[in-house]
Amino acid sequence: MSPVTLMVARRVANGRYHDFIAWLREGEHLATDFPGYLGSGVLAPPPGDDEFQIVFRFSDEQTMAAWEHSASRQAWLARGTGLFAQPQEKRAVGLDAWFGSAHRQTPRWKQSVAIWLAFFPVSLAFNLLFGPWLSDLPLVTRVLLSTLALTPLMTYLFIPLSTRLLEPWLQGTSTPRLSKRAASIGKS
Repeated sequence: MSPVTLMVARRVANGRYHDFIAWLREGEHLATDFPGYLGSGVLAPPPGDDEFQIVFRFSDEQTMAAWEHSASRQAWLARGTGLFAQPQEKRAVGLDAWFGSAHRQTPRWKQSVAIWLAFFPVSLAFNLLFGPWLSDLPLVTRVLLSTLALTPLMTYLFIPLSTRLLEPWLQGTSTPRLSKRAASIGKS
């Protein structure tokens, strides 16, 4: 079974920022009590925007479904009434969490390019910084240490950054994401 990621986008209701942030933290804490919970995080919006991205990750569909339909989550969602507007949810499995949903699949070659563009400079920097200290170690040990250090950085920081920056190209859209957001903010 593959881990499942639930990505939720919520816009803060006017004047409710601090209440909204407290409510988000409560939801993250609540999820930690459920079997199969792998982690969660909140991504703050860029300047001039009010849409937060919340990510919940579970070991499989069944454990996520148990959390989603739990009484405690339903009560938490009810407590959030009035704190946010325009909720959107998207579920992803495996690499789809980085590259979009199954309804709009990014070609594998584009995924490879995005991963390589993230991995190459980070791997190069790691080797430039730590290569002299690791050079006397056996090859297996060097590879073990570098992958232990780089895998979390790539998974949680650099590949998501690469896919966010390359989103128009990866999804085949002509308008960059930030321009769409700026246009939607201007209409409100």
